[in-house]
Amino acid sequence: MERTIVRVSDVMRTSLHMVSGLASVHDAIAEMNRLKVSSLIIERRDSNDEYGVITVQNIASKVVAVNKSTERTSVYEVMTKPALSLDSEMNVKYAIRLLSRFRLSRALVIHGQELLGIVTLRDMVLGYVDSDQLEQDAGG
Repeated sequence: MERTIVRVSDVMRTSLHMVSGLASVHDAIAEMNRLKVSSLIIERRDSNDEYGVITVQNIASKVVAVNKSTERTSVYEVMTKPALSLDSEMNVKYAIRLLSRFRLSRALVIHGQELLGIVTLRDMVLGYVDSDQLEQDAGG
């Protein structure tokens, strides 16, 4: 029996929460709190720029742990840029390997030059296991 392939597009989140790189870390934290998310995508300045990502981990290690002011520190000082991106049609098995290799917990999802969503290691692992469980339940 052929194994079902789970694509990144099958498990990605399409609601994109953006912030300017010029925003303060304080404002980014407030936005994360409001939206109940642990990361924000940094807007591109123009078509030649790349997307970035700011995570709770970035803020914890680069601001809070070193006692920097969240109000006087800009997002661009602590964000990850360029953000790792995955093609929407990539098999999650390979996407999981890639994120694990770089010790990252999330990546942007693209198709060509279009930003489609964001995916986390958690989303992919749980989606992969769910598809595996479905096959077992179906007798595969």
